[in-house]
Amino acid sequence: MEKLQKNIDYHFSDAALLKQALTHRSVNKNNNERLEFLGDSILGCVISHELYLRFPLVDEGQLSRLRSSLVRGQTLAKLAKTLNLSENLVLGQGELKSGGFRRESIQADAFEAILGAIFLDSDYLTVSAVILKLYDGLLNEASPDDSLKDFKTQLQELLQKKGRSLPMYELIKTKGQDHNAVFYVSCHIKEFNLTVEENAKSIKRAEQACAESILGSLSSL
Repeated sequence: MEKLQKNIDYHFSDAALLKQALTHRSVNKNNNERLEFLGDSILGCVISHELYLRFPLVDEGQLSRLRSSLVRGQTLAKLAKTLNLSENLVLGQGELKSGGFRRESIQADAFEAILGAIFLDSDYLTVSAVILKLYDGLLNEASPDDSLKDFKTQLQELLQKKGRSLPMYELIKTKGQDHNAVFYVSCHIKEFNLTVEENAKSIKRAEQACAESILGSLSSL
């Protein structure tokens, strides 16, 4: 875990907190779910504050959509990969056999859990500095103009422009307990015989992820 702490640029006083942040619920009850809950809230607060300061003339709706793009599961998973976080995950036998260390949702959850662990190990200002450093490139590239239309709206308008039928979204399954459920949603485009499946902590987020994925696929057709 020394390499991971170097990548994060934070060294834990209590190494047990970091170990717990990396422990999936498939292992035991001393897992990262509560830390993930804490980290999710802290991340949202830090990013919200930073966007508020960076874009003083932007309205609440655009700020909210821009924040959502920065804290969604796919973004967290990408950041987790830059830290080689998967190499340090502690998984149960079932998740190990199914390749859980490669699953984006597990990496994203562990990323948030680490932020919660840093907060408990230090304080808000310290974890805020860690987050802003990890997000430096993404924040510098962020533009409110990119958030004017969400992915579902963009996809709907693109299909309407091409004279195609609208996408069909369907909730496939839900995993986990109510307070920490993960929703699996599929999206199907009939004319293109194209179906994708994504998951997130809310149905709306999962639908947005599906729409983003399909927009990427259609751009290559």
